[in-house]
Amino acid sequence: MLSHEDEDSGDEKSSSLPLALEETSPVVVFAHGAGAPSSSEWMIRWKKMLGKALNAAEVVTFDYPYISGGKRKAPPKAERLVEFHSDIVKKTVAKYPGHPLILAGKSMGSRVSCMVACKEDICASAVVCLGYPLKGMNGVVRDETLLRVTVPIMFVQGGKDTLCPLEKLEAVCKKMKSIIGLHVIDGGDHSFKIAKKHLQTKGSTQDEAEDLAVQAIAAFVSRSIGAK
Repeated sequence: MLSHEDEDSGDEKSSSLPLALEETSPVVVFAHGAGAPSSSEWMIRWKKMLGKALNAAEVVTFDYPYISGGKRKAPPKAERLVEFHSDIVKKTVAKYPGHPLILAGKSMGSRVSCMVACKEDICASAVVCLGYPLKGMNGVVRDETLLRVTVPIMFVQGGKDTLCPLEKLEAVCKKMKSIIGLHVIDGGDHSFKIAKKHLQTKGSTQDEAEDLAVQAIAAFVSRSIGAK
């Protein structure tokens, strides 16, 4: 089931949950994309935004093994990162027993997160995909993993993201087994950056556009946890 999140979803911010209900606060494992480590400015900013909006017990970030000392190397195939990613998730769950688990990722990290969510020994409440890379380098649509996922998935996509044309994503979503949320950042690229001219036309700012996206994520995650 595909549901588009809009500005009205901000009324359902999970950040409004009482702080006393700490057991219901999710723990988030947030994976970076192929080209930058967890210490990148983008990852740090979104880690803070997700933590605040979801009233998270913790947002755990990490670097995949191919990134050593902050140096950039060509990443291996996503499938080869699943075991390492899963170990991080299991250690996090052990640290926060009873807390809902949210898997989140930027680009490649979101694809690996979906693979991890398919594992029988991982029990996630939802997956949050920030800029899912639906198209491979050869232009082929990579939908195999998405068609296997059964937990709720929230997609946040830039409207001008060439790695994930919206019409192709929506076609895949119609075939998926899980509950789907989709929030489009109008004019955003693969990292959600919006051109200044587009922002001026819309009369908004980059921060406002990203805040709406975070509100949509919070609302979706809140519903997913409540449905458990």
